[in-house]
Amino acid sequence: MKCLDDFREAVKGRPIRKIAVAAADDAGIIEVVKQAIELGYAEFILVGDEPKIKSLIEEKGLDWRKIDILDEKDHSLAAEKAVGLVVEKKARVVMKGELHTATFLKAIMHKEKGLRTGNLMSEITLWDKPNGEGIRLITDCAMSITPSLDEKRQIIENAVELALKIGFKKPRVAVLSAVEVVNPAIPDTLDAAILSKMADRGQIKNALVDGPFALDNAISPAAAMQKKLGGEVAGHADILLVPNLQVGNALRKSLTYIADKTVAVAIMGVGAPVVMFSRSDSTDTKLLSIALSAYIS
Repeated sequence: MKCLDDFREAVKGRPIRKIAVAAADDAGIIEVVKQAIELGYAEFILVGDEPKIKSLIEEKGLDWRKIDILDEKDHSLAAEKAVGLVVEKKARVVMKGELHTATFLKAIMHKEKGLRTGNLMSEITLWDKPNGEGIRLITDCAMSITPSLDEKRQIIENAVELALKIGFKKPRVAVLSAVEVVNPAIPDTLDAAILSKMADRGQIKNALVDGPFALDNAISPAAAMQKKLGGEVAGHADILLVPNLQVGNALRKSLTYIADKTVAVAIMGVGAPVVMFSRSDSTDTKLLSIALSAYIS
């Protein structure tokens, strides 16, 4: 995939996937569902307050008789039912509707009835590189607060798995910090050096991992050259691993609110694709996230 828009076209040429939506009784959710249906991205099973869902669907000019609806007003049970549809293979993707994130994730991570794989669950944000150079991924911008060394390894592996699914052969991973040299006073630089060596020894597979990098010399060849940084990753990173949630959250919001970039969001580390976006995300981001999840499913 050369750019995010490629997902829009790719899903149209594939069998339509069903997405189960937990707590779908919300006007914003129904609007996104409507557009995704009209664009041919997916079909939906809507779990939630059935009378309210039907009313909202009619307001949007759709025929609720042509959409699967499961009545469940309790948000915890709605999340369990939506996840259960994926477990039972009646849907391929589960999507968060208008309910608390913790409630949604609890259903996904349930030991017996959820989608747990034993791996760490992490978020990945995707956006287009400049000048049509491809797609770049950044992780984790939403879930892992202060990941340990081993959790960072798993976050990398989740991002690499997604990168391979969308066409990368051997993605270049830059482990970010404030500086590009190992400094014992900055623990993230030590983690970066260890993760790089782990990749060298095959403990992280299918990727080139290097670090620490400051953001500029991870993505700018000119900045990397100025700092005399060698290697295949310097200045050319496909995946950026942030040191913590504060950095990831700020970078993600800088992309959308300062750089005015459209992004897509994926959740990895579970047994099926998960669509989970913020209410403040643009409609484009929501639709791209649905298209991406339908594609990788």
